Formats: sequence, structure tokens, C-alpha cells
Amino acid sequence: MNPKVALFEKIMADAIREVFAQEQFPTLYDPARYILSLGGKRLRPLLTLMGADLFGSAVDKAINAALAIEIFHNFTLLHDDLMDRADMRRGQPTVHKKWNANSAILSGDAMVIEAYRYIAKVPPASLPVIMDLFSTTAMQICQGQQLDMDFEKRMDVSEAEYIEMIRLKTAVLIGCALKMGALIGGAEPRDADCLYEYGINIGLAFQLKDDLLDVYGDPRTFGKMIGGDILCNKKTYLLIKALKNSGEQQKKMLLLWLSASEFDSAEKIRFVKNVYDELNLKVITGNLIEKYYLASLDCLTSIRVSEDRKKDLMEFSENLMYREK
Repeated sequence: MNPKVALFEKIMADAIREVFAQEQFPTLYDPARYILSLGGKRLRPLLTLMGADLFGSAVDKAINAALAIEIFHNFTLLHDDLMDRADMRRGQPTVHKKWNANSAILSGDAMVIEAYRYIAKVPPASLPVIMDLFSTTAMQICQGQQLDMDFEKRMDVSEAEYIEMIRLKTAVLIGCALKMGALIGGAEPRDADCLYEYGINIGLAFQLKDDLLDVYGDPRTFGKMIGGDILCNKKTYLLIKALKNSGEQQKKMLLLWLSASEFDSAEKIRFVKNVYDELNLKVITGNLIEKYYLASLDCLTSIRVSEDRKKDLMEFSENLMYREK
């Protein structure tokens, strides 16, 4: 791993351990401490530090913004798990399973408040624009989650609608993380906007890669069960393309599986994956991922800092592009 990125990861891990560490109200804060302790990629706070570093800023100025991003992201996971009735998160019981639904709701609310407390600590010169960016992003994520929920009831979701949903639900927080770092780092507005667009494109590629790995990943490295999206009829890019591109008989059988209330899990995964194979969706999805990846690099290229400063983000993009988990 890049030594600088490894250092940033350690800085964030140490800082995250201190969140809620001094709070003495265990029934409220233990669920929040628990979900923050489960780890994960820490992608978003790391990108905030990298955004500041790109423009030559000391990363300690961006730590509070990075913590706000990570706390808010984990709040969304806590509430998403509750809405999805998910049992596991990062290999451990979800908060509403380990405690209960009310604890998940209230602890999530506390995390949102805490995220704003950290945003309020960013350098005063950057605070108004960062507060507006963070609040806009938070509302967009709610919009994306609502679209995702709306899609559960529909079989006619278009590719464009899906891309817009994942832009709102996933990509805008990645763009926000980078842009906050850039603003704290003293970037000109044009360059901060370019870095935001880099984040949007890499965020879209990231989510599409998740869709792909859910079907074609190696369970030993992916970290969760393969085919989970198939079993819950999640409207991923692959399923949307399958419904659009399948022949009459294929579509009829696919809809039968999607409407079945009782089924053998392994058999359903095998059938749907076979349809994806027949329609060449692994390659089609991979091509779309590459399109957004290349668009992200174009955005990065247009930022007016030395090429040497961009190397860490370019390497980071490549690792996301070719990741197996």
C-alpha cells in the first residue's frame, strides 16, 4: 500500500476511535460506537484527507470534516439496514438485530447531530460553503434512498433512473468528501468542482463494481454472500439490463423467479446468473464501469496542480477499479 495512504488510514482509524468515546449514556451511544467500530473501507474520510493533501494542505485541518463524512455515512448504513431488514453488516449483526429498531433509529439520529458538530469545527473561512455542501449532500442521499425504495415496487426502472439513484445514494457523498478536503486545502472553486466531478464518476464506477461483485465476486475475498442482490430482487444495473435485453421466454422465466415468494436460494441465484451470462452482462457492466473510471481520470487531469500530486488519487482510482471486494 502507498505509505501516505497508509498513514492517512491510521490517522482516521485513531480519530474514529475517539468519536463518542467519552459519552456516558451507553444505551444511546453504544450502537453508534458499535457500527463505527466495524471498520469497512473508510473510503470517504480517506478521500477528504487526500483532497486536502492534493492542494498542499496539512491534513490535520481536514480531520474534522473527514470524521463528519464517516459518521454520516455510517448513520446511513444503520438506517439502511433497518429499512432493508438486513441481518448482517461487515460480517457482524446489524444494530437493529443486536439491539432493536428503536435503538437503531435514535442512535442514528445522534450520529447525524454528531456529524454536524464536527462540520462546525472546520476552518472558519471554509465553514459556510462546506456547511451548504454537506447539507445539500445529506438531502440528496435521502432522495437516493427514497428512489431505491420506490424501485422495489417497479419492474420498469430504466438504466438512466438507476444511474441517477446511485449518483444520489452513493456518488454524491464521495464527491462531497473530496470537495470538502479541496476547499479546506485552499483549492480554487474551479478545481474543487473538478475534484467533485471526479468523485461523482469514481462513485458511480464504485457502485457498479459492487453490483458486479455481488454476482461474480469470489466469496472468499468479497466479504459477504454472493447473490444477495439477486435473492432480494434488488434493482441493480445487471437486473435492469436483463429485463430490458432478455428474449420473451427468458423474461417470462425471470419475472417468475422475481415474483416467487418461496424458492431455493441457490437455484434462484444460479438461474439469474445464467441469464446474465447469456446476455453478456458481465462484460457490458464492466464496460460501463470503465467509462466512468476514464471520465474520473479526465476530471483529475483538468485540475491545476502538478501531475506528481495527482499520483495518489490516480493509484487509488485504479485500486477501486480493479478491486475484488
